Amino acid sequence: MSSDAYFENKVCVITGAGSGIGRALAMNLARRGAKLALSDIDVDGLNETVRRCEQLGAEVKSDRLNVVEREAVILYADAVKAHFGTVHQIYNNAGIAHHGEVIRSEYKDFERVMDVDFWGVVNGTKAFLPMVIESGDGHVVNVSSLFGLIAIPGQSAYNAAKFAVRGFTESLRQEMLVARHPVKVTCVHPGGIKTAVARNATYAEGIDAKSAATMFDRKLAIHTPEMAAQTIVEGVRKGHGRVLIGWEAKLLDLFVRVTASGYQRIAANVERRFLP
Repeated sequence: MSSDAYFENKVCVITGAGSGIGRALAMNLARRGAKLALSDIDVDGLNETVRRCEQLGAEVKSDRLNVVEREAVILYADAVKAHFGTVHQIYNNAGIAHHGEVIRSEYKDFERVMDVDFWGVVNGTKAFLPMVIESGDGHVVNVSSLFGLIAIPGQSAYNAAKFAVRGFTESLRQEMLVARHPVKVTCVHPGGIKTAVARNATYAEGIDAKSAATMFDRKLAIHTPEMAAQTIVEGVRKGHGRVLIGWEAKLLDLFVRVTASGYQRIAANVERRFLP
């Protein structure tokens, strides 16, 4: 295992580590000599991530964790500190998706996505922030999305959660600067990454879930989780407040900046062209 002076022996907590970007992050940090606290609701996937990280020589603590369960997250944070003695970095990565127009989606669809994608981030941040501050060299990394920069039809629940993550994280970064705490804060906006998020998403009635997931995997998932993890880690090293992953994320971010609210009409017109 090679090491990296910036990450070596840093205690890094990663939620949603059982697959996708979470697993790739864990392995990337393992190669750099970090100590890992990994969690996921998917125990089988988590165990595989642990196996790979331990093969790379990393010290790993693993736990099944549902980030929606606030008391469990708080107890988990205490257990991680008791195990390692400190916590330097928290990567709030766990997330889910829902596809469907507002009028066709149920209240529970919005609640489910907000619970995991937004409140999961809040729970993880709040539980670990005192420890990250206490470490004297901390970092909070919250994973938003390209859809935390631009809204599109049919993604209202996911847009709402990921925009919320962005606002929460950017405000937190400012608070750390105002208080002069030794904590950096990064909001991550991945574009099309090859993960299971589309296959594991929920869909409003009338949407062909299999076709939608297949289209995402074939046409929109253009970057590997390993590329995403590398981009995130480099952004963390450099202390960037915002990390955009993929050329499409950078392009659409610029598009929104240039067109302001005008992008909404353009996106609606594009959507109409694909309607049956």
